[in-house]
Amino acid sequence: MSVPHQHKEHAPASVKCGVVTSSDSRSPETDESGKLIKDLLLKGGHSVLFYAVVKDEPKAIADAVEQASWTCDAIITNGGTGLARRDVTVPTLAPLFERTLPGFGELFRRLSYDRIGSASWLSGALAGIYHGRLVFCLPGSPDACRLAMEALILPELPHAVGVMNR
Repeated sequence: MSVPHQHKEHAPASVKCGVVTSSDSRSPETDESGKLIKDLLLKGGHSVLFYAVVKDEPKAIADAVEQASWTCDAIITNGGTGLARRDVTVPTLAPLFERTLPGFGELFRRLSYDRIGSASWLSGALAGIYHGRLVFCLPGSPDACRLAMEALILPELPHAVGVMNR
């Protein structure tokens, strides 16, 4: 049996997840990307134990991720990863990470390039470890969230959590 398959044998069947949407204009009722992420996690057999829509404010974002880290093994944020002045998710969370996972952002931008072209480099999508929890910072676009979830996060989420918990 190959090494990747051996690692995946020890992966949990279900991962406890949190979803945080950073937006000045969305509410839980209008949060299309957050709903999509939650739906994809649930369809993938995972649980969603935390969900919040917060303003694009550093303290609100950091507080929500901190609170999610109390019960969740993985936290997926969306929104606030671009170049606008109000896009503060990445500059807020990156300094808090114990470790960054550069491959996530690199692969996300590569896959995005195939779909949207050169504008893909404008994304600050990032992943890292915060208090021993996986954190993914996705753009706010539903299409970008679907791409990240289906191509990168869902295929490896249990494996990554399993490796971290060894």
